[in-house]
Amino acid sequence: MTLDSQLMHVLACPIDKGELHLLEDEGFLYNPRLRRRYNIRDGIAIMLIDESEEVSAAEHERITVRIAAGESRVTGR
Repeated sequence: MTLDSQLMHVLACPIDKGELHLLEDEGFLYNPRLRRRYNIRDGIAIMLIDESEEVSAAEHERITVRIAAGESRVTGR
């Protein structure tokens, strides 16, 4: 699953309008500031606030370790 590079350039969190991190192998975009996950289904990012998920502290830690290791792509760039 890969999101289009033009889409990656304009995608932002619908809550705080900040950048998101794409974890392609897990199929979601992540906002570490709000601990919110936006799933990707059939190649389409589901950016509805009501369908996003708040992750647990342990899940947030796991994801941020991956982000720090350079395992994500960042939107807005």
